[in-house]
Amino acid sequence: MDPWVPLAPHAVAPHEPWQQRVRDALGTLKRGDLVGHLELAAALGPAAPRPAGGATRGLWELLATLGAHDLQLARAVEPHLDALAILDEAGSGAPTGSTWGVFAAEGPGARLTARPAGEGWVLEGTKPWCSLAAHLSHALVTAWVDDETRGLFALDLRGPGVRTAGADGSWVPRGLPDIVSTAIEVDGAGATAVGGPGWYLRRDGFAWGGIGVAAVWYGGAVGLARRLARPAGRPLDQVGHLHLGLVDQHLTAARATLAEAAALVDAGTVSGHEAAALATRVRSVVAAAAEGVLASCEHALGPGPQVGDAAYAAGLADLRLYLRQHHAERDLAALGRGSDEHGAWWSR
Repeated sequence: MDPWVPLAPHAVAPHEPWQQRVRDALGTLKRGDLVGHLELAAALGPAAPRPAGGATRGLWELLATLGAHDLQLARAVEPHLDALAILDEAGSGAPTGSTWGVFAAEGPGARLTARPAGEGWVLEGTKPWCSLAAHLSHALVTAWVDDETRGLFALDLRGPGVRTAGADGSWVPRGLPDIVSTAIEVDGAGATAVGGPGWYLRRDGFAWGGIGVAAVWYGGAVGLARRLARPAGRPLDQVGHLHLGLVDQHLTAARATLAEAAALVDAGTVSGHEAAALATRVRSVVAAAAEGVLASCEHALGPGPQVGDAAYAAGLADLRLYLRQHHAERDLAALGRGSDEHGAWWSR
């Protein structure tokens, strides 16, 4: 079976050289092979489409395909491609062969600040929740330029003044266990500003990156659905067929939502608050669909494969944890608030 996950029904699977490289890699990469995962990320960087560049659907199909195969692989590649898209949008470049993360989270008791120094900037402090920081060469990090505004900066993670805190016994995930998030301690490290203060969150590309993550969720759900469609041992009974139908319903809704969003992004017809609303809407639809697929797989297949099929059990745990990046009811409340303030598309 072709591993490619299309977003258009009955579409002919594409075979561009970079897409064939993905197919070849999926046949050899093993779970937990972070070196191999990041090598694939670096190889895909120059060739993969950028959002809003006319081939957004192809980009999100790539992310879904990686997610369907192994969410840890997708979790390593997606932020690298997002970082390169941000750098392109800002008119900046990336060193050949570099691997990137995007570290924008904040946490209690941790603060990273930036101050001008000559023609560049100097960063000081602690940045929490830096996924794969010990394995990446570079990152885009947000840092406070004053009490109210953050800027975005390109940081060499292997340069002087940057130390990655080691993972300790508090890191105990059962999903995405190899995608370790640690703090980085920055002591006078030089950095390059990417866009002006506040630019990272204001740009429409922030919304497109959020939808890219939803494409990975969709792929993770497709991977589980494929396992349900090929049950080991006894065939599906009537209840199993009911859940297979539910899975079809969930995935069809998620796929159609992603495909429509890709067309809108490439057409350039949404921006500003409409871009943010589109991202929230798509992420909410895909997250609900993925949670529905999780429930149907567990109900239809029972406990057996959770204790006897390592890949299936890992897929369940990975997707559950990854979906918690979605803000769930908070995002729905924000979507409703935006509809109330600006008018929903269905009420105009």
